[in-house]
Amino acid sequence: MSYDENDYLMISGIQHYVFCPRQWALIHIEEQWSENYLTTAGKILHTKAHDGDLIEKRGDLIIFRSLKVRSAKLGISGECDIVEFHKSKNGISIQGYDGTWTPFPVEYKRGKVKADDCDRLQLSAQAVCLEEMLCTKIPSGAIFYGEPRRREVVEFSAELRNTLTDTVKSMHDLYERKTTPKASKGKHCQSCSIKDLCVPSLGEKDKTSVIKYMEAHIL
Repeated sequence: MSYDENDYLMISGIQHYVFCPRQWALIHIEEQWSENYLTTAGKILHTKAHDGDLIEKRGDLIIFRSLKVRSAKLGISGECDIVEFHKSKNGISIQGYDGTWTPFPVEYKRGKVKADDCDRLQLSAQAVCLEEMLCTKIPSGAIFYGEPRRREVVEFSAELRNTLTDTVKSMHDLYERKTTPKASKGKHCQSCSIKDLCVPSLGEKDKTSVIKYMEAHIL
């Protein structure tokens, strides 16, 4: 199965969906958005990653910045912060450069390593896109986190790839139905930039009704 380009979902949305399916739906289906200091810090970090020439050669390393990628199989598209190509006997050819090279995607993230796989899944999606476009296999990549200022190497295991496939399929199913999941209030809501648009407290049972909320805040 392959998706039509008009049905491609954004790779960046994978992180949103794993963090909170309702957040993803509000942003990518209802097209709602709001900034907070966390999203602003993330934009600054990505700007620094993209600062400089789009292609840079350093000995046995070629660096591509803001590389656009897509996968017809998963129905996703987006942009890689950085893709490093390391010189390798088992790599692929790159026009204009001698030898063969192995791709190594690098995603830049604000903050620290997360407990869940939301960032790893986003990075693995980039790898799958590169594999499909370049007809190669990519064993690993890395996420650079802004607070510890170090990389976490991510192995693209079969388990991670299967989780990615299931996650993206669920995203496509929701998008096709144009369905926004109900709010599920939790600790993660505190760091969400669109919590005021989401109003997670409306999803709590026996606390308030929609009518009472509107009377208190709107009427």
